[in-house]
Amino acid sequence: MGRRSRKRGAAVRRPAPPPRNRKPRGGWRWPAWPQLRWPRLASPRVYAARHLQVLLESLGRLTHQPAASLMTAAVIGIALALPSGLLTLLDNLQRLSLSWEGTASISVFLNQELEAEAGQALAGELRGWPEIDEVRYISRAEALAEFREHSGFGEVLDALETNPLPSVLVVEPVKSDLTPAGAESLLQRLQALEGAELAQLDLQWVQRFAALMEIGRRGVLVVGALLGLAVLLIVGNTIRLDIQNRREEIEVTKLIGGTDAFIRRPFLYTGFWYGVGGALLAWLLVQLAFLLLRGPVARLAGLYDSSFLLQPLGFVDSLNLLLAGALLGWLGSGLAVGRHLREIEPS
Repeated sequence: MGRRSRKRGAAVRRPAPPPRNRKPRGGWRWPAWPQLRWPRLASPRVYAARHLQVLLESLGRLTHQPAASLMTAAVIGIALALPSGLLTLLDNLQRLSLSWEGTASISVFLNQELEAEAGQALAGELRGWPEIDEVRYISRAEALAEFREHSGFGEVLDALETNPLPSVLVVEPVKSDLTPAGAESLLQRLQALEGAELAQLDLQWVQRFAALMEIGRRGVLVVGALLGLAVLLIVGNTIRLDIQNRREEIEVTKLIGGTDAFIRRPFLYTGFWYGVGGALLAWLLVQLAFLLLRGPVARLAGLYDSSFLLQPLGFVDSLNLLLAGALLGWLGSGLAVGRHLREIEPS
């Protein structure tokens, strides 16, 4: 009964909490550091799924305009087919020159006073050299008979009292040592042999052919670089027109917070598809051209007792062509998007 009675409905007074920002009596203290929150990165699976979605979406946009897309890819394909076909043709000619180099030989003309037994003994000695693959001895009588058969001067040769032709050693070097420096070194050694009158290398025309091949290869590389620049301009101009057609869509995307990387991604994949499509058409054109030329070239080679056949683009060359087309399409699109995307700002 001694307790005070509380009124019904009266609020209970609680002690107020101490102020948080009040300086302590002991002096000033350091303020609390703000908590840093790192942005959450998407997982690799989500990142790959987004790129795959944009990749397929850009391909779908191209299929909605098949005529325009096919024309652009055809122009790129023609530009890529020309250097690819020329390089493949040079590779075939290089294989042909290698087969010619394998038949190149060194002719060693012996002294006319050298007996046949001494010439055959010299041939046997040369067969033991590691840098020589085969040695064939041609006697004076055999040389005269061969010259009579192929020259057509039989009556003139019958009028001669003596055989003017010397014995010959036909030396075929090992193919692995058949380089300009190795062949020149072997020629000097054969020239210094006792009983050798003259050593002649039958490889000079092959070396001239190799020099012409190198000039042709560099010329094709220059033409390929110019056509590659043309592919960049073609893809860049096509992407520029696509950007102008989707200008309102880009402005709306920027208004709602879309980043430049998000807007750039579909255009990059569009250029990628243009490059891949052009590379596939280039591969088809090159293969078709070599298929049409293979028969006539085989018949021409058969007239010269050769089994040479034109070889089209192989797996590695085809893969390089596909990668080159995709890279050129990606770069051309990236250059166009990076330039024109900065000019579009939401009003």
